[in-house]
Amino acid sequence: MTARRTRSRYAPDQGLTTRMVTTMFLIGLLYVVFVGVLLALLRGAWPFVLVISGALFIAQFWFSDRIAARGMGAREVTPEQAPELHGAVDRVCALADMPKPRVAIADSDVPNAFATGRSQKTALVCATTGLLRRLEPEELEGVLAHELSHVAHRDVAVMTIASFLGVLAGLITRITLYGGLSRAGRDSGTAIALALIPLISAVVYALSFLLTRLLSRYRELSADRSAALLTGRPSALASALTKVTGEMARIPTRDLRTAEPYNAFWFAPAFASRESLARLLSSHPTLEQRLEQLGRISAQLSRP
Repeated sequence: MTARRTRSRYAPDQGLTTRMVTTMFLIGLLYVVFVGVLLALLRGAWPFVLVISGALFIAQFWFSDRIAARGMGAREVTPEQAPELHGAVDRVCALADMPKPRVAIADSDVPNAFATGRSQKTALVCATTGLLRRLEPEELEGVLAHELSHVAHRDVAVMTIASFLGVLAGLITRITLYGGLSRAGRDSGTAIALALIPLISAVVYALSFLLTRLLSRYRELSADRSAALLTGRPSALASALTKVTGEMARIPTRDLRTAEPYNAFWFAPAFASRESLARLLSSHPTLEQRLEQLGRISAQLSRP
């Protein structure tokens, strides 16, 4: 019987592991406090709070990657339908010594790629038609190596779980407000609870959002570093980054707005406007930071 493979050849990143554990601890602590406050404010509705919290967590963990992939228009393709993309994925998986994920293409002129999946067994990697049309083979392999490093390091699953609390805070607020408005006039306690819950939810959402954004920016740098070391061609990844970022300016605003909600998944973020607030709270580091890191790796690899 062959031993089960648990690790790939991607370079381990202790900094990423530490940040993921810290983020999960803080998010978990915030979750416990949030649910506890809700139970205290809604004494008669604790079964409702627990059921909703549990059901939403399960749905977020098991289905969010499929929902995101469907939202971005990903459709699975066979090696016969997309031989070049499958060939590039095969080469990266061989280098990384990891199972081949499902392969998909999204019909979009926005040049980008993403990977989803809770584990290597459920992973899916997708490239847009715009990316495939613009990149050279070595550049494409660099982008795919970046995306598959997210799967190998399991940070896709961590980001899925970490984003759960913000979703829960918003949902609980809406349900509580709609369900409790009819009783607010007769019950002063209910009225106070309804006034506090939106405020508490807003604070919880803001804290969870900032925690996931800090982790997201680091994990992108980690994926760049891991991909460059795995392929041994940081210049190809730098070229792909420069090309993709430059091409974004030529994409119609309508297409960028469609892609923007999924920025946390993309290889490079899509912004509908240069003044977008999303740039200040971006899920990705700046292009300059990414290129500077790749330049340092290139210098290290070129040393005798």
